[in-house]
Amino acid sequence: MDQSVSRIRVEDIETAISQIAEVKAVRVVAGLDGVVSEIHVLALPTKTPKQLVRDIESTLMARFGLPIDHRKISIAQLGREMVDDVIAAPTEERPSEIRPRIVSINATVAGVQAAASVTLEIGDTEYIGTSAGPASQTGRSRQVALAALDAVSQYAEDTVTFALEDVTLVQLGRERVAVACVSLVTPFGEQSFSGSALVRQNEKDSIVRATLDAINRRIGHLTTA
Repeated sequence: MDQSVSRIRVEDIETAISQIAEVKAVRVVAGLDGVVSEIHVLALPTKTPKQLVRDIESTLMARFGLPIDHRKISIAQLGREMVDDVIAAPTEERPSEIRPRIVSINATVAGVQAAASVTLEIGDTEYIGTSAGPASQTGRSRQVALAALDAVSQYAEDTVTFALEDVTLVQLGRERVAVACVSLVTPFGEQSFSGSALVRQNEKDSIVRATLDAINRRIGHLTTA
């Protein structure tokens, strides 16, 4: 069972985790009862997420005697897709790469429910994605990301299924960054990808851009037409 952090400052936990070489940013969330409920980590892809989770668990146990349920640790890795692209095609430009253009983002809250709609232009067609769910702070961000994925799913004509593993906003140096982790599920298997976007216009825009960044390089291969 996870131990209360009432005797330990959240900032101290974040500092300890940030000393792990691969970690670029970290945010720890503790509940009113003082128990850690979420740990969000932005890291380099030099270790697997499973190895990073073990490193975090070991660090917190050794430093503070604090056991953490590994399911509370969310890892988003930067740079993996870029490295993959360089290895796959170091001298050639990818043919007919398709990138969605954000047309509009709308998000509303009514009582305890949040709803979002995202319109994307992919190719010459506009697709309107929608999503609704609980209006918690995390829930509102999720609905925006899920609406973006719904729009892309319409373009892909439901040949694949997207699973939003996590989306969050983290502080990276002086910048706020939206980070998303998306799994692409097909009849042939499952792959997870991460994306990020600096907060420039507003948080909703950055959440959509981070979500699309995770899957942009796969969009051109989602249909057979």
